[in-house]
Amino acid sequence: MAIWLVRAGAHGAFEQKFIDEARVYLTWETLNVDLSELNREELTATINTTYPDRNPRTIRNWVSQIWPFAHEMSKGDLIVLPLKLQPSIYIGEIIGDYHPEPQGPDPFFHSRAVKWIGEAIPRSNFGPDLLFSFGAFLTICRIKRNNAESRIAAMRANGWKPEARSALTSVAALKDDEAAEDTDLEELAQDQIQQLILSRFKGHGLTRLVDGILRAQGYSTYVSPEGADGGADILAGAGPLGFGKPRLCVEVKSGDSPIDRPTVDKLLGAVTKFGADQGLFVSMSGFKGNVEKELAGSFFRVRLWSRKELFEQLFQVYERLDDELKAQLPLRRVWMVTGPSSS
Repeated sequence: MAIWLVRAGAHGAFEQKFIDEARVYLTWETLNVDLSELNREELTATINTTYPDRNPRTIRNWVSQIWPFAHEMSKGDLIVLPLKLQPSIYIGEIIGDYHPEPQGPDPFFHSRAVKWIGEAIPRSNFGPDLLFSFGAFLTICRIKRNNAESRIAAMRANGWKPEARSALTSVAALKDDEAAEDTDLEELAQDQIQQLILSRFKGHGLTRLVDGILRAQGYSTYVSPEGADGGADILAGAGPLGFGKPRLCVEVKSGDSPIDRPTVDKLLGAVTKFGADQGLFVSMSGFKGNVEKELAGSFFRVRLWSRKELFEQLFQVYERLDDELKAQLPLRRVWMVTGPSSS
């Protein structure tokens, strides 16, 4: 059993298509040929012809990703699909052979059928070294190092619960040549920040962090005591006394399961109950796939913050957080040149 990383577009544009159709696709545009009929030299020539403006290094890189999709993946292998739009990972088992569809639509000319055996698994359930591997910039690659196959098999047998600590390897322990591989360092950093937040702001502690962010944004807040909150963890109003608008009703969840639509609907009920203008739902584990789509009609009443949005707001106001929060969550802004990305 091999394990393959497959990405659904550079920014996750095709994630829902992959999930809904239970298929993974190559997403190289205009590549409408049957790859199974080409040997490696012929594939290289085809890529050169299809993308004449690409340099030889890029062509070699793309061939190394496209070739396994048609020639090396097998039924029973596992697919790791890290989501860009949620802080979670889907894992599927390949159940079909390589399938060419020359008529498209573009760029969906090549696919394999999968059965999703692990849905919306929180990224925090995986060890930092596996997350490092999942952060490769490549669209397709095989995951082998640090006993990945046996560890993921063990997680599958355990219902995708967090890995046992005995299985974990720190990112710092990776060899230099492994660490040099093109890796999404931003994603890796966010995984590390998430681990720190989960360890230092457990349970109701995450409410305290969200409250600090809102205060730094200029809101006056009331935080419900730990325990039953009556439908709102935080009430926030603009201005020094909180009497201004907007008036927010905020629910915060730090669990390891994506939030479903009925849970978000309870927040909408609390917005009415407390006389708020809008609701804000913060979930480190994200939201189930249908939630944002179904809430389009409530666009002006509720906002959803998963890890991505929470971190964006945190980074914007970090310097204005109180000293106690910054001491618990020490961060430093770093600028760097980004690595090359693939199709």
